Amino acid sequence: MTAMQLTYTKLESHYSKYNKFCYVHPDPLEFVLNYKKDRDREIAGLLSSALAYGNVKQILKSAAFILNKMDPSPYAYIISNNSKTFSANFKGFKHRFTTEYDIVNLLCGIKSALKKFGSLESCFASEYNSNDKNIIPALIKFTDNLSIYFQGSKSYLLPSPKNGSACKRLMLYLRWMIRDDEVDPGCWKNKISPSKLIIPLDTHMHQISRLFGYTKRKSADLKTAIEITEQFEVLSPADPVKYDFALTRFGIRDELSYKNIL
Repeated sequence: MTAMQLTYTKLESHYSKYNKFCYVHPDPLEFVLNYKKDRDREIAGLLSSALAYGNVKQILKSAAFILNKMDPSPYAYIISNNSKTFSANFKGFKHRFTTEYDIVNLLCGIKSALKKFGSLESCFASEYNSNDKNIIPALIKFTDNLSIYFQGSKSYLLPSPKNGSACKRLMLYLRWMIRDDEVDPGCWKNKISPSKLIIPLDTHMHQISRLFGYTKRKSADLKTAIEITEQFEVLSPADPVKYDFALTRFGIRDELSYKNIL
C-alpha cells in the first residue's frame, strides 16, 4: 500500500465519521472536557497530556488522581497553594517514570507561568511568531518557562524539541488547545494558527504513516513527525493535524483495526 491510496476523499470520510465526541474515550482529552472554563481546561490538558504515556488505563487513573485533588478548579488550586501543599497532596504519587517530585515541580512551574503571564495561553503566545514555519520555537520557550523548578535536570514530563524529541504529548496538548472542532476544544483564542501544528507522533500514527508511505523513517523522532506533517499539509495546508484524532482511533479502539482504514 502507498500514500496514494489514502486519498483526500478517504481522509475526509474518516474525519466526518470518527472525529466525534463519542470516540474520545479512552483518551486523556476527556479530562479537559470535564471543565467549562478555559483557564481550568488548559491546566487539565497540560497535566493529563504530560501523563499520557504507558498503559491507557493507568494514564486515566493517574490523571484522574491528580485532577481530583484539584477539584473543582485546577486554576484556583494552583494559584491558592504552594510547593509545601503540593508535596503533601501528592506524596507517594508514581506513574511509571513520574514521581511526586516531578508533579510538584511541574505545578510550581505552572504557577510561576500563571503569575508572570496570566495564563498558559499567554505564556505560549508571548513567544509565538506567525512567521515561524511551525510552533517549535514557541514550544521550546514554553517548556523552558515551565521547567524552571526542575533546575536543569531532564524531565520526562516536559520533553523539549531542542533535543530532537517528537514531543508527542506536548503536540497533543497543543492540538487540543489550538484546534477547534467537535473533538478539540480550542481553548486558546490568541489566533495561533493550526497550520503551524505538528502531528502528535505516537506508535499508532507512526505505524499508519509508514503503512501508507508518509514516511520511511523507523525512528519516531521530531524529524519524522515533521516529515509526516508535511505530507498531510499537502492535503490540508491550513490544518495539517486535522486527521490525527480520526486516524489514531484505529489501533486504539477495540472495534477498529488498521485494515479498516481503507
